Amino acid sequence: MLSPQAQLARRLNLLLDVVVAERGKAVTFREVQADLEARGIKLSRARWFYMKEGTGRLVSDPVLLAELCNIFNVDPSYLIGDNANLPERIDSQLEFVKSLRAARVKTFAARTLGDVSPETLRAISEYLNKDIERHPGAEEAAANPSEDTEDEPPATP
Repeated sequence: MLSPQAQLARRLNLLLDVVVAERGKAVTFREVQADLEARGIKLSRARWFYMKEGTGRLVSDPVLLAELCNIFNVDPSYLIGDNANLPERIDSQLEFVKSLRAARVKTFAARTLGDVSPETLRAISEYLNKDIERHPGAEEAAANPSEDTEDEPPATP
């Protein structure tokens, strides 16, 4: 069973994955910070990182969690409490997110596996293409990943 910190991180990361699926690029820390600040809530880069990684103390501030849910357009119960049900919007995007990741693997493999036998490369491509075909927008989004690296661990905790 996941720790409460890991459960929060998993749910938060699902929300972030859905943003990628819906708009084709990741949400940045600065975007989240600005949205929260406009609502009168401060969020440090370190706290954001630890929330997403599931490390450190459990973030249980109901106001912060509720406003994060508002930003991502999900019911506040998703991040607050033990509600294990995925919001319909999140659930409906998970397959697309999986295909997006498969498309990224395919793009990466094509660039880096140049010296793999043609048969192996063809088998990998066929497998990934089957998944990608189920969600046509995934390959295009994977080809243009966000170059934002702001979500790296903070220099000092």
